[in-house]
Amino acid sequence: MALKLITPPSVEPITLAEAKAHIKALTSDEDALIQIWITAARRRAETFTRRRFITQIWDYFRDCFPCWGMEVPNAPLQSVTSVKYVDNAGAEQTLGASKYQVDANTDPGRITPAYGEAWPVTRDQMNAVTIRFVCGYGLAAVVPEEIKSAILLMIAHLEQHRSEVSAVEMFEMPRAADHLLAPYRVIRF
Repeated sequence: MALKLITPPSVEPITLAEAKAHIKALTSDEDALIQIWITAARRRAETFTRRRFITQIWDYFRDCFPCWGMEVPNAPLQSVTSVKYVDNAGAEQTLGASKYQVDANTDPGRITPAYGEAWPVTRDQMNAVTIRFVCGYGLAAVVPEEIKSAILLMIAHLEQHRSEVSAVEMFEMPRAADHLLAPYRVIRF
Protein backbone atom coordinates (compact mmCIF):
# COMPACT_ATOMS: atom_id res chain seq x y z
CA MET A 1 0.00 0.00 0.00
CA ALA A 2 1.27 3.47 -0.87
CA LEU A 3 -0.26 6.92 -0.84
CA LYS A 4 0.59 9.99 -2.90
CA LEU A 5 -0.80 13.47 -2.34
CA ILE A 6 -2.09 14.90 -5.63
CA THR A 7 -3.80 18.11 -4.53
CA PRO A 8 -2.90 19.51 -1.10
CA PRO A 9 -5.36 21.48 1.03
CA SER A 10 -5.99 24.99 -0.29
CA VAL A 11 -6.15 26.49 3.21
CA GLU A 12 -5.25 25.50 6.75
CA PRO A 13 -7.91 24.78 9.39
CA ILE A 14 -6.39 27.55 11.52
CA THR A 15 -5.82 31.03 10.11
CA LEU A 16 -2.70 33.05 10.79
CA ALA A 17 -4.83 35.52 12.77
CA GLU A 18 -6.23 32.73 14.97
CA ALA A 19 -2.77 31.33 15.64
CA LYS A 20 -1.33 34.76 16.44
CA ALA A 21 -4.19 35.51 18.82
CA HIS A 22 -3.68 32.17 20.58
CA ILE A 23 0.05 32.68 21.16
CA LYS A 24 -0.40 36.42 21.72
CA ALA A 25 1.87 37.48 18.85
CA LEU A 26 1.45 41.24 18.49
CA THR A 27 3.61 41.95 15.44
CA SER A 28 3.96 40.46 11.99
CA ASP A 29 7.68 39.82 12.44
CA GLU A 30 7.21 36.05 12.73
CA ASP A 31 4.22 35.52 10.45
CA ALA A 32 6.17 33.21 8.12
CA LEU A 33 7.37 31.10 11.05
CA ILE A 34 3.88 30.92 12.57
CA GLN A 35 2.51 29.79 9.20
CA ILE A 36 5.09 26.97 9.20
CA TRP A 37 3.93 25.99 12.71
CA ILE A 38 0.30 25.95 11.55
CA THR A 39 1.13 23.55 8.73
CA ALA A 40 3.35 21.39 10.95
CA ALA A 41 0.68 21.15 13.66
CA ARG A 42 -2.02 20.29 11.10
CA ARG A 43 0.15 17.58 9.56
CA ARG A 44 0.96 16.15 13.00
CA ALA A 45 -2.75 16.08 13.92
CA GLU A 46 -3.64 14.48 10.58
CA THR A 47 -0.99 11.80 11.06
CA PHE A 48 -2.17 11.07 14.59
CA THR A 49 -5.85 10.84 13.68
CA ARG A 50 -5.31 9.22 10.27
CA ARG A 51 -7.69 11.84 8.88
CA ARG A 52 -7.42 14.78 6.53
CA PHE A 53 -9.08 17.99 7.63
CA ILE A 54 -9.36 20.20 4.54
CA THR A 55 -10.36 18.74 1.14
CA GLN A 56 -7.42 16.96 -0.53
CA ILE A 57 -6.97 14.58 -3.46
CA TRP A 58 -4.86 11.44 -3.04
CA ASP A 59 -3.82 8.38 -5.02
CA TYR A 60 -3.91 5.05 -3.18
CA PHE A 61 -1.78 2.29 -4.73
CA ARG A 62 -2.25 -1.43 -4.22
CA ASP A 63 -0.51 -4.40 -5.78
CA CYS A 64 -3.84 -6.08 -6.53
CA PHE A 65 -7.53 -5.91 -5.72
CA PRO A 66 -8.57 -7.64 -2.47
CA CYS A 67 -10.93 -10.58 -2.37
CA TRP A 68 -13.87 -8.28 -1.70
CA GLY A 69 -13.94 -4.77 -0.25
CA MET A 70 -11.14 -2.43 0.68
CA GLU A 71 -10.84 0.43 3.11
CA VAL A 72 -9.71 3.79 1.78
CA PRO A 73 -7.21 5.62 4.01
CA ASN A 74 -7.34 9.28 5.04
CA ALA A 75 -10.85 9.59 6.44
CA PRO A 76 -13.31 11.13 5.94
CA LEU A 77 -13.79 9.92 2.38
CA GLN A 78 -15.75 12.35 0.22
CA SER A 79 -15.69 10.49 -3.10
CA VAL A 80 -13.73 8.20 -5.39
CA THR A 81 -12.69 9.89 -8.63
CA SER A 82 -11.34 6.83 -10.43
CA VAL A 83 -10.25 3.22 -10.05
CA LYS A 84 -7.51 2.26 -12.51
CA TYR A 85 -5.66 -1.01 -12.87
CA VAL A 86 -3.06 -2.71 -15.04
CA ASP A 87 -4.59 -5.71 -16.84
CA ASN A 88 -2.79 -8.98 -17.66
CA ALA A 89 -1.57 -7.53 -20.98
CA GLY A 90 0.09 -4.62 -19.16
CA ALA A 91 -2.40 -1.97 -20.32
CA GLU A 92 -3.89 0.53 -17.87
CA GLN A 93 -7.66 0.27 -17.66
CA THR A 94 -10.22 2.48 -15.91
CA LEU A 95 -12.91 0.58 -14.06
CA GLY A 96 -16.35 2.01 -14.80
CA ALA A 97 -18.05 3.66 -11.84
CA SER A 98 -21.01 1.27 -12.22
CA LYS A 99 -18.66 -1.66 -11.48
CA TYR A 100 -18.00 -0.60 -7.87
CA GLN A 101 -19.77 1.08 -4.98
CA VAL A 102 -18.37 3.60 -2.53
CA ASP A 103 -19.28 3.84 1.14
CA ALA A 104 -18.32 7.31 2.34
CA ASN A 105 -20.51 6.98 5.44
CA THR A 106 -18.03 4.89 7.41
CA ASP A 107 -14.60 5.78 8.77
CA PRO A 108 -12.55 4.76 6.98
CA GLY A 109 -14.52 4.78 3.75
CA ARG A 110 -14.84 1.61 1.70
CA ILE A 111 -15.02 0.44 -1.90
CA THR A 112 -16.56 -2.88 -2.95
CA PRO A 113 -17.57 -4.40 -6.27
CA ALA A 114 -21.13 -3.47 -7.25
CA TYR A 115 -23.83 -6.10 -6.84
CA GLY A 116 -23.15 -8.97 -9.25
CA GLU A 117 -19.66 -7.69 -10.11
CA ALA A 118 -16.16 -8.83 -9.16
CA TRP A 119 -12.83 -7.07 -9.21
CA PRO A 120 -10.95 -7.57 -12.48
CA VAL A 121 -7.74 -9.59 -12.64
CA THR A 122 -4.62 -7.45 -12.50
CA ARG A 123 -1.14 -8.01 -13.74
CA ASP A 124 1.19 -9.42 -11.09
CA GLN A 125 3.18 -6.24 -10.42
CA MET A 126 3.66 -3.57 -7.82
CA ASN A 127 1.07 -0.79 -7.72
CA ALA A 128 -1.20 -2.47 -10.25
CA VAL A 129 -4.24 -0.69 -8.79
CA THR A 130 -4.57 3.10 -8.40
CA ILE A 131 -7.54 4.63 -6.62
CA ARG A 132 -7.86 8.40 -6.84
CA PHE A 133 -10.05 9.80 -4.09
CA VAL A 134 -11.12 13.03 -2.43
CA CYS A 135 -11.00 13.22 1.35
CA GLY A 136 -11.31 15.70 4.20
CA TYR A 137 -14.09 17.47 6.03
CA GLY A 138 -14.25 20.21 3.41
CA LEU A 139 -13.55 23.81 4.34
CA ALA A 140 -12.01 25.05 7.59
CA ALA A 141 -15.43 26.00 8.96
CA VAL A 142 -16.47 22.32 8.99
CA VAL A 143 -13.39 20.99 10.84
CA PRO A 144 -14.44 19.98 14.39
CA GLU A 145 -13.57 22.52 17.07
CA GLU A 146 -11.69 19.94 19.15
CA ILE A 147 -9.30 19.38 16.25
CA LYS A 148 -8.78 23.12 15.82
CA SER A 149 -8.14 23.48 19.55
CA ALA A 150 -5.57 20.68 19.45
CA ILE A 151 -3.79 22.37 16.53
CA LEU A 152 -3.68 25.64 18.47
CA LEU A 153 -2.18 23.83 21.47
CA MET A 154 0.51 22.32 19.24
CA ILE A 155 1.29 25.72 17.73
CA ALA A 156 1.73 27.14 21.23
CA HIS A 157 3.96 24.18 22.12
CA LEU A 158 6.15 24.84 19.07
CA GLU A 159 6.34 28.53 19.96
CA GLN A 160 7.28 27.84 23.59
CA HIS A 161 9.88 25.19 22.70
CA ARG A 162 11.41 26.79 19.63
CA SER A 163 14.97 26.45 20.95
CA GLU A 164 14.72 22.90 22.24
CA VAL A 165 17.44 20.60 21.01
CA SER A 166 15.88 17.37 22.24
CA ALA A 167 14.05 15.65 19.41
CA VAL A 168 11.78 13.90 21.91
CA GLU A 169 10.63 17.18 23.45
CA MET A 170 10.23 18.90 20.09
CA PHE A 171 7.98 16.23 18.56
CA GLU A 172 6.05 15.33 21.69
CA MET A 173 2.43 16.35 21.39
CA PRO A 174 0.95 18.26 24.32
CA ARG A 175 -1.16 15.87 26.40
CA ALA A 176 -4.25 18.06 26.10
CA ALA A 177 -3.95 17.99 22.29
CA ASP A 178 -3.66 14.20 22.41
CA HIS A 179 -6.87 13.98 24.44
CA LEU A 180 -8.72 16.37 22.11
CA LEU A 181 -7.70 14.38 19.03
CA ALA A 182 -8.19 10.88 20.47
CA PRO A 183 -11.94 10.62 19.70
CA TYR A 184 -11.22 11.41 16.04
CA ARG A 185 -8.49 8.79 15.59
CA VAL A 186 -9.27 6.16 12.97
CA ILE A 187 -8.20 2.90 14.55
CA ARG A 188 -9.04 0.36 11.85
CA PHE A 189 -6.65 1.54 9.12
